[in-house]
Amino acid sequence: MNTTSADLFHCGSALRALNPLIHCITSPIAINDCANVLLALGARPIMCEHPSEVAGITRIAASLSVGLANITDARLKSIMISGVEAYKEGKRSCIDCVGVNCSPIRMDLAKRYIAECRPAVIKGNASEIRAVAGAAFGEAGIDTAVSDRVSRDNPGSIEAMAKVVKDFSRKSGAVVLASGVIDMISDGNAVWAVENGSPRMSLVTGTGCILSCMTAAFLSVADTPADAVLYATALLGIAGEISEEACQKASDSFLGLGSFHVGLINALSLIDDDQFQKMARITKL
Repeated sequence: MNTTSADLFHCGSALRALNPLIHCITSPIAINDCANVLLALGARPIMCEHPSEVAGITRIAASLSVGLANITDARLKSIMISGVEAYKEGKRSCIDCVGVNCSPIRMDLAKRYIAECRPAVIKGNASEIRAVAGAAFGEAGIDTAVSDRVSRDNPGSIEAMAKVVKDFSRKSGAVVLASGVIDMISDGNAVWAVENGSPRMSLVTGTGCILSCMTAAFLSVADTPADAVLYATALLGIAGEISEEACQKASDSFLGLGSFHVGLINALSLIDDDQFQKMARITKL
């Protein structure tokens, strides 16, 4: 496994030791899960989104996560206010570009945020990252288009996405994460593929929002933004694998998505540094 630094494997224990306050502006559809996951990891979530108070909250938080899912007028204002404040205070932020490939208002917001707030991390699925990067992309609502999916079964998809994330990282100055069956990550110099996860994760609403908030949490303790992204992405995938295995062991078939959902949070609360290092499947391309 080739990673950015040896400290990558200690992000989990570092987060639990520091217990940082993480400001998350995320979709109300996923807000409860995002908060519970951060608590499970050892962080303290605050899910503040009123335009008149977000600047102050961002000022006292360790890092910031903003997501464009289920956008409203108030959340649109708060995202920019918080992003500007984080940049001014020298705090790392992560933007989740949900739906930029199917909504002009979200695309405009993403581009403004990237230009004015200089996030440490830009996240999205393969279609969303292609869209915001200015590359060709397929149409599939907020899901990844079939033509954009990155997998071992799609010849050339890994190489093509590697070029997109690396070029966009160089252009934006942010670490770029394109999530999917294979998660593709670049800091503008190197490109990594993370191959942890379970197909059932796509059947649980809000896992993308969860990953964004996890990334922000690890941004507060990791040496580099790339370490934070690699750790968060592999960790969530490992939790999916553990939950799926537990649901299979407990039943002749499968316990169901409700049990799988709860199992994700259970696993995230229990995975330690050693288990992460043993299970993480991170490849430097």
